[in-house]
Amino acid sequence: MRWQEGRRSQNVEDRRGRGMRRPVAVGGGGLLLIVLVMALCGRDPTELLQVLNQAQDPTMVDTGSPQFPEAQGGRGMPPAGGDPQADFVSVVLANTEDTWGRIFSALANEAYRPPTLVLFTDMVESACGFSSAAVGPFYCPADEKLYIDLGFYRELRDRFGAPGDFAQAYVIAHEVGHHVQQILGISDQVRELQERDRRQANALSVRLELQADCFAGIWSHHAAAQEGLIEAGDLEEGLRAAAAIGDDRLQRISGEYVSPESFTHGSSEQRVTWLRQGMRHGSLESCDTFRQ
Repeated sequence: MRWQEGRRSQNVEDRRGRGMRRPVAVGGGGLLLIVLVMALCGRDPTELLQVLNQAQDPTMVDTGSPQFPEAQGGRGMPPAGGDPQADFVSVVLANTEDTWGRIFSALANEAYRPPTLVLFTDMVESACGFSSAAVGPFYCPADEKLYIDLGFYRELRDRFGAPGDFAQAYVIAHEVGHHVQQILGISDQVRELQERDRRQANALSVRLELQADCFAGIWSHHAAAQEGLIEAGDLEEGLRAAAAIGDDRLQRISGEYVSPESFTHGSSEQRVTWLRQGMRHGSLESCDTFRQ
């Protein structure tokens, strides 16, 4: 991708390097016993209460800063200059904003509201709770934010064998696809169906994820039409990345038996098929994974 001249998004929060404490809970009886022991030993129990209040405050960070405003719904800091990876994801996010903004402008009853992309290290708190980098990039519908530890791109290249900047762009476009589903009300409909029929929960999850792949393909279709952005081999990088993170391949890498009934994102073949479908047609109508 020739992305260097692209517009940078303003919807990026940088929370990297901010270690977080998980909330610490102490039962009422245990706390009372500790307070009594401290009082008998001549210690001021209010010291302990102050420490516990800080430890239980999920806005505390290990750097000593008393507040973590972005965890409370506020905005974090934008990425500092001179960071090529942060610069890259900012350009990709901006391009998805432009693409989906144009697509939604043609819809009668919907307007596109861009999501925020949060960069983090190791662990992050979202409106969906605490998450480790081990879960990979994710979208939280409760705060309409995408979350990614950029170390995932190293794993995508080294462990899964899917290098390249367009492979990295596909990851962001997939999570943006979940945001599009949220705006269109698709995610809520799927959650209602899953609650109604637990036996179909995994199958519905797969269809939702495959649609996000197809939506990523829609973005790819429009990106390919932009002069000077896409280079030879870029689209193939995206398809290889989709194949690399299919449920069947991930299960094999982990030494597990391939178990289709436990799939949550779809097989490599399914993910490639739907990403290519979006790339080829570039329309919302082509991405109805729930009917096919």
